[in-house]
Amino acid sequence: MAILTVRNVPEEVHRALRVRAATHGRSTEAEVRDILESVVKPAQRVRMGDALAELGRRLGLTNDDFVVFEQVRDQTPAEPVRFE
Repeated sequence: MAILTVRNVPEEVHRALRVRAATHGRSTEAEVRDILESVVKPAQRVRMGDALAELGRRLGLTNDDFVVFEQVRDQTPAEPVRFE
């Protein structure tokens, strides 16, 4: 596990963290870990595929709307990249 040091935390913020930790029945360190995890890894994070699918539904797109892409798509096989 990584170690994180946070310097220059204002006294009133530290006090509020201690009170919040006590309210939740854990150490200040455990409370900070929980706060950080909930902010950077929220349970309701937006997933790109879900967001795009929802956008398509709101716009009323159907599978038929995407058939045109298959019709106009370039079917030529791609050439490998050369690094010479």
